[in-house]
Amino acid sequence: MKILVIDGQGGGIGRAIVERASKVLPEATLIALGTNALATAAMLRAGAHQGATGENAIRAQCRTADVIAGPIGIVLANALLGEVSAEIARAVADSPAQKLLIPSERCNIHVAGTRRQTLDEAIAEILDIMREMIQ
Repeated sequence: MKILVIDGQGGGIGRAIVERASKVLPEATLIALGTNALATAAMLRAGAHQGATGENAIRAQCRTADVIAGPIGIVLANALLGEVSAEIARAVADSPAQKLLIPSERCNIHVAGTRRQTLDEAIAEILDIMREMIQ
């Protein structure tokens, strides 16, 4: 299973996803994709198998992914302080991959019907879904 973890800014959410996924899903290939080099580096240090940075890398990898994980802003143009281009948001949205997104009010986005969770709780939920997909 090819799992893309996409993040921007400092890569904190992506780093946390990679760190935990690498332990509970050792059979999965984790690819870190950052909107900037700092985010990519943080995810690589956390245990991603490969990493790349920038719009073109994200667009190319989204075509063949099984799962895409990251903050909800990766599907919204101009999110993450403007780091998510319209092309990145479109590539993620158009990908046939299952999208596992962590809601965040930092982007002024409130998703009705979701409950407030800590980052750890949200990542645990994402990992449960990934494990179900593998089985």
